[in-house]
Formats: sequence, structure tokens, C-alpha cells
Amino acid sequence: MTQPRAAIISLEETPWYHVVSRCVRRAFLCGHDPLTGASYEHRRAWIEARILSLSSVFAIDIAAYAVMSNHYHVVLRVDSSRTHAWTTEQILTRWTQLFAGPTSVQRYLSEDRVRMSAAEMAQIEELTEIYRARLHDVSWFMRVLNESIARQANQEDGVKGRFWEGRFRSQALLDEQALLAAMVYVDLNPIRAGIADNLERSEYTSIARRIRNVTAREDAEKCPRDRKAKTAPAPPLRTLKTPPSPSLGGIGSTKDHASENNKLQPERSLKNIPQASLMFFEESDDFEQSIPFSLEEYLELGETLGRCVHPMKRGLIPDTSPRLLVRLGMEPQQFLRHADHVLKTFGPAIGTPETLSALALRRKHRRMRGISMARQIFEKHAA
Repeated sequence: MTQPRAAIISLEETPWYHVVSRCVRRAFLCGHDPLTGASYEHRRAWIEARILSLSSVFAIDIAAYAVMSNHYHVVLRVDSSRTHAWTTEQILTRWTQLFAGPTSVQRYLSEDRVRMSAAEMAQIEELTEIYRARLHDVSWFMRVLNESIARQANQEDGVKGRFWEGRFRSQALLDEQALLAAMVYVDLNPIRAGIADNLERSEYTSIARRIRNVTAREDAEKCPRDRKAKTAPAPPLRTLKTPPSPSLGGIGSTKDHASENNKLQPERSLKNIPQASLMFFEESDDFEQSIPFSLEEYLELGETLGRCVHPMKRGLIPDTSPRLLVRLGMEPQQFLRHADHVLKTFGPAIGTPETLSALALRRKHRRMRGISMARQIFEKHAA
């Protein structure tokens, strides 16, 4: 049975989610179509860039992603506390990077602000709270992402209609074991599909991007000091858009104004939004605020799993267990054995048996789908 989105995405339960969106009819609308010979590989770069640029606007951080021929995965973290620290001007400026916004918002972000009436300012306060909530809303993040890509693709093809299937699918990640399982599943998608044979060549994935970043940093450290000085600094991750020109307008209901001009900015404007960095790895106990692993341990696990899940090079499960699985108290042999399909066995939430049971109790469910798999891979078994 389809569940309401509010029952699936609950920030009170966890800020971490795995989301998936597929092209309509699972067609190769982002890759190479073997039937027609047409190639749309360049669209995978569109999606990768848009995921990272939207992260710089929303209070949503990206831990992992993989863009495939007919679908994409994202592992993300929602930071609702960040939006509460943003001022009215920051909220409205971020929102108008994506949408034109009503005339009252445009006036507020211009020099005409000083001439706004008390009623207009009250309306601005209400709109700010509406936009504040949207800027840490996964559904709005996915709406902007999918709508902008569909608009580009349909324009390129000269057609109208759906590009994506209906609603995106989401899974709550209840603990660090679930986060690890989702991230490594997502990052290994090209290897599992047989279109890449190692992590470095897994194009349009977060793990390949991380490896490139590490290589670039190592190369930069080897550069002469004068060459470093000529390197332009990276743009700030949260650069705010220049306020739009003033525009006068009357007063209506806040609900109407929140919907007014609720049309995405043109692509030339969206392309100017800077891309955010991926989340950093930080070995800690703070699951709420960071990826609680070291990058070295994560890459070690990725290399090991890559040899186990590649369809043409399936290797033996190694005798030595990856350190990360041991540290998290997971069952190495079972995890490696089920790694290529583990997320498919879970329902709207992924976690250890304890966290899944606790969630079922809070939601008054008899049990959560996937608890049998959780017992196999997330619990250490007696020798």
C-alpha cells in the first residue's frame, strides 16, 4: 500500500534518506539506447551538477549519489536547524535563486524595501516561514531537481510530457549501519551494472568524485608554491544571488503569494548556482551531523565489494573482513554476500533489528519490512 510522504520522511526519526527517481517507462533517457543507437549520456552530467548545485541552496547535504542510464540514487542528510539560523533576507535570496517569487519578495530584496508598508512586511514574514520549511524539504528538493532536468530534456527532444515516473522512492536510514549500506550500494551502481570495472572509472558517482578530489589535492600539494598562489580560490558554497530588480505589487493572501510566480527560473539562471561540496567523512560518534566513517575505511570497503558485485569479475569473499564492517559490529560475510541487492529487501526504512523494531513500535506496526535481512547483515553471529 502506498504510504503518505509525511509517514515516510520524518525528520523526527532521522535526517538521513536514500532517494531514487526513475525515467518514465525506465527508458534510456539519460544513457545509450541500444534499440535506437541514440546517446543521451550528457544528461547524466546535468543531473550530477544539479544535485550539487541544489545542495548549495537547500539545507540538504549530499553523502552519495549515482546517476545511471535510466535512474539515479542520492543519499542525503537534511539539516533543518540550518534554515532556522538563516535570516529573512537569506531565506528569500535562496528561494529566488530557484523561483522568481511574488512581487512583494522582489521588492523586499531591492532598495524599495524601505517603502514597504507594515502589511507588506507582515506578508514577507509569513512567506519567509513558508520558504524556510521548503528549503529543508526533501520533496521540494526532488521537485526542483526533476522538473529542471525534465525541462532541459524535453526542450532538447522537442517534446512535451513526462520524463520521470511518478513519485520518487525514499528510504529512511535509521542508523550508521544503514547509512553505510545505502552509501556503498549507491556508489557501486556502475560496477554492479558492469559499465565500470573500478571505483575511479565509475562515472557520475560520488565515490569517483571523491577519488578525483583526493588526487587533485595530492597534486596541488606537490605543486611549487608560486603555482599554488595563482590558483583561483573556490567560490563559497553558500553564495547568495544578487537581489532582483524592484517590482511593485499589491497585497493578497499569503497562500496565493507563495504560489505566485512559482515557476522555475530559466536554465541560464540555475546554471549560475555554485555547486556544494560533498559531505566530509569524519570518524566520530556523531551520526546526526556527519558521515561517521573515515574515507580510507570507506574506500577499502568499496574496493572489496567492487570485486564481489561486478557481474564479470565476481571475486571470492576475502578472509580478512573490511575494517569498517568490523568496527560497526556488522556481519562481514553476510553483508558482502548480499551487498548487490540489500536495499531492495527493505521497505521505507533501513536499520538494525533494534532500530527497525523501535520504529515499528512508534508507528504501531506489527513489524517493518527487511528485519530478517537486518538480522543477517547488521548483527554479529556467534562463531
